[in-house]
Amino acid sequence: MPKNKRPVPRKSATSPGEDDDVQAQALADMALLLAEREHADEEEDAAALHLKEDEFAKLLRNALRKKNDEVLYGAVERARDADVGAYQYLRSRIEEASATLLLHKEGAPAMEINAFAVPLFVHSTGGLKEGEGFQDGDAFDALVASFKQAGLESPDARVVMISHAYDADEADRITYSHLNEMARDAAASMTEKKLVARPALERSMSGWSPTSFGDGDKAVELRFLLGFALKRADDPFYQAPDEEAAADAFFDARMARYRAWTEQAAPLVRRVLAADPDSLAVHFLYQDLFFGAREQGMDELAMLRMMAELGAALAQQAGPARAIVGPADVDDAMVLRVCLIGEGGVLLATSDKALDLAADLQDEVDDVCDALGTLGVQEVSVAMKFDKDGKARDERAYVGGSAEGTVDSN
Repeated sequence: MPKNKRPVPRKSATSPGEDDDVQAQALADMALLLAEREHADEEEDAAALHLKEDEFAKLLRNALRKKNDEVLYGAVERARDADVGAYQYLRSRIEEASATLLLHKEGAPAMEINAFAVPLFVHSTGGLKEGEGFQDGDAFDALVASFKQAGLESPDARVVMISHAYDADEADRITYSHLNEMARDAAASMTEKKLVARPALERSMSGWSPTSFGDGDKAVELRFLLGFALKRADDPFYQAPDEEAAADAFFDARMARYRAWTEQAAPLVRRVLAADPDSLAVHFLYQDLFFGAREQGMDELAMLRMMAELGAALAQQAGPARAIVGPADVDDAMVLRVCLIGEGGVLLATSDKALDLAADLQDEVDDVCDALGTLGVQEVSVAMKFDKDGKARDERAYVGGSAEGTVDSN
């Protein structure tokens, strides 16, 4: 699915005197400047850099506060066309800002709320039924509590979850400003005593897209569990050490806790999702802030679809097949292409997977080649690129996680 796509045009939330294009360009220009200065010498003027960072953060907060996705997505498009580093910097800052809300109350410590998600794949026969979900209140309460019990969130944090499993289309429709609104709704629910409407949260649950699974079909479906964690902004539980080795150990320990949590949480998730929990199998991806989790899930879904297409082509082929993997340009968008070649050089299938500009191309190639191995394709080569006529250029053998040379994303 396309990433960072511009939302459907709407009436601008800015005042008449403001121009979306000007603000988008300003954000993109500042991202370029700040991304370059991240790697500059320490002789840079620290005070001037700090002022630029403050100005950048203010523009970003204003766009979110005014629900102006036109500015945010427009800035990402401009940065993507200008410089990879600026694009990566800007997108990560927008994604973090949209999922994070700072709360200040006089006489109290600053609080922070984060919107996180857990992507998971659900294996079933016949597919999930939306109406069966979230009927087991005890299982849902235990699932929410498990995030603190397993050490995924601070003992002092408050954690809530939405009693809905978002499908891929629902998750894809949540924009930067919508997620920020959802975080505000969640914060209000967790801090205010009176009950009020939570329109952003309600609007996000638009319902699952129809599927074509028959009663006996084996189904694999992507779902996202969304939650919010409210904690002190200075809670040491979330502070990774500055020293590299200590930081690595910090995140390794967190990953170990998460893996243990998936074993404990799987039965609860199955009870939450279906009337017959034993009919499901659940496989988790990693918990992250919403947009990071969504990207994980969508990327893995695209991989599964690619392998399904190639697997179907292999099933029609009696003899051995080989594969060529490499980047290609389709309608000015980068994709990772796999061509499946049968006996006599016959093209059996071609499958493309969207390739984000911020992705590590070699890692993407390695993942696809590993997946091809699971399909039984032993002979794989890597092309520097596929040209406009679909011909592989500078094709080289792929052996054990590498090719002789590197692929070209240009």
